Amino acid sequence: MTEALSLASALLAGVLLGAMFFGGLWWAVRQGVSSTQPALWFLGSLLLRMSIALAGFYIVSDRHWERLLLCLLGFVMARLVVTWRFRPSAEDQTRPAAEASHAP
Repeated sequence: MTEALSLASALLAGVLLGAMFFGGLWWAVRQGVSSTQPALWFLGSLLLRMSIALAGFYIVSDRHWERLLLCLLGFVMARLVVTWRFRPSAEDQTRPAAEASHAP
């Protein structure tokens, strides 16, 4: 029973790590687009998100490949949920103007 609880907690930790990673990516892109120094936002966010995610994977795995695999599965599941939740709506997507068929 304790092994099943350990594996379930590894899956939950992966979901939380993924939500933090991809939610942080979404937030950094929103901030970076309107910033005067977007490279600072993107680089800082990347370093912080990667550090937290890798440290989390290391702590959760505790040298067990099964826990690492379930944590990774939770991470990917969180990616799917975050990208589904924050996808642009139909009214946010604008069509580009039709191109002219001749040179000016």
